[in-house]
Amino acid sequence: MTAHVAHVLSSFGMGGQERVAYDLAVGQLRAGWRVTALSLAPPPDGPLADEFRAAGAEVERVARPRPGVDLALIGRLARWLRAHRVDLVHTHNRMALIYGAPAGRLAGAAVVHTKHGNNPRGGTRLIAGNLAGRLVHAFVAVSDETAAVARRRREVPVRRLAVITNGIELGRFHPEPAARERMRRELGIDADAWVVGTVGRIAAEKNHARLLRAAAPLLGPKARLVVAGDGPLLPALKELAGSLEIAPYAHLLGVRRDVPDVLNALDVFAMSSDTEGLPLVVLEAMATGLPVVSTSVGGIPNVIDEGDTGHLVPAADEAALRARLAELRAAPAASRSMGARARAVATTRFSASRMQQDYLDLYERILSVKP
Repeated sequence: MTAHVAHVLSSFGMGGQERVAYDLAVGQLRAGWRVTALSLAPPPDGPLADEFRAAGAEVERVARPRPGVDLALIGRLARWLRAHRVDLVHTHNRMALIYGAPAGRLAGAAVVHTKHGNNPRGGTRLIAGNLAGRLVHAFVAVSDETAAVARRRREVPVRRLAVITNGIELGRFHPEPAARERMRRELGIDADAWVVGTVGRIAAEKNHARLLRAAAPLLGPKARLVVAGDGPLLPALKELAGSLEIAPYAHLLGVRRDVPDVLNALDVFAMSSDTEGLPLVVLEAMATGLPVVSTSVGGIPNVIDEGDTGHLVPAADEAALRARLAELRAAPAASRSMGARARAVATTRFSASRMQQDYLDLYERILSVKP
């Protein structure tokens, strides 16, 4: 009998956790599983829904119609899971855990949760998440540091906590000179300009404002900043670029579906987050052959080898971020060598196939002993 896994997501947006769920679905479909991607968001679907469908996954919705607590959603979700004979529920992010774990248990399914970030918010949401964490058969953290946060905040019984680091589809991310030329031409950036950039949701925890302020003194006609991503703080970020008088040299692109091409346009990848789990985009940048300059948060220090594949700076130290970017700009040959070493690490340690197999092994263990 074919096992059926349902990935429960807060939405079909293009965030890192949704991309991990998609990559897992691809591996599970290849292994012969029946896969459903299940959104808790009302319509319309986000852009990832079409990618799930194209891969062969079923795409469904059991919506939470409005913000706030909706205890009835647990029952609706449980009925859906039971009716569709779901064997294993895999929740991604705290909201999906809060509703998906009790629903999965009520439906008689095994439950796996992945903690993709450090979820700094506490209060009632933390309490509800911790209660739901008692219901899972396995609680996966994407880095050792993220696992330590889960232990400290008592999010799950320690015996059910595991670490599986993220991986990426290496076939999509690699150096490609033609893409570099094409993207720079589209953005109006000279072929010989130095370009630092980042990709990610424009939200408070990512602190893109820090990157803009750090990079501002370095920018000009031959030094550009590229930011790809959308989110609630994008208008404020555009205002900041104007107030810093760098708008002509700061390319704020909004949502892009061609992230591999965007990364190829860069010389350095930068991340200025206050908190992270293990962001896929850092691995993607490394696989593209870019050195990474990042705040030392979450699982990133386990990925970046200081001075070898990139640089780590304290989260609050804007001057250190600027200094490391300036250092790489001043030494292009050393920067390229650092990027080549980063690519070697990414291809060796962070493939999607390794991540997919680790999760399949976990699924099989859980289903073999589930009460």
